This record gives sequence, C-alpha cells and structure tokens, in this order.
Amino acid sequence: MANKEKLQELFLDHLKSSHQPITVFLTNGVKLQGRLTAVDEECLTLTRDGSTQLVYKHAISTVMPGSDFNINDIVEMDDHGNC
Repeated sequence: MANKEKLQELFLDHLKSSHQPITVFLTNGVKLQGRLTAVDEECLTLTRDGSTQLVYKHAISTVMPGSDFNINDIVEMDDHGNC
C-alpha cells in the first residue's frame, strides 16, 4: 500500500488527469468547486467558469470527486508502473 504522501499524490493526479469536477471543503467550512488544474507540495489550483483559484493544502479539510472511482485500482496501477 502506498504511504500517505503517495496516496495523496495518486488521488490528486487522478483527479487532475480525469478533468472531472471536484468539490473542496476548507477547514473553515467554505465549499469550493471546479476542476483541478495543478498540484504541488503546498497548494493546488481549481478552475471554474474561466477563473482560477489557488488553494493552500493546509486549509483543505476534504476533497470530493464529482464521480466515484476505486482508489485501489489507481494504487495497483502505480505499483505496477502503469500509472
């Protein structure tokens, strides 16, 4: 099984490459929606209706994909070097 950082990276990379809409809940309760367009160690960007928001990861409580997927499939693909 992937470590914590690896799992986060796989999860966010999948959301970015799938171009699906996501909902991000911040620790202060604010709900943001859009498509994940970039990710690094400290932040991510969400784009919606032509506007882009920079969101710091330390402010994020939950990331919810717009459609279901099995994270285990993504972890297994990465373990076999296919991701």
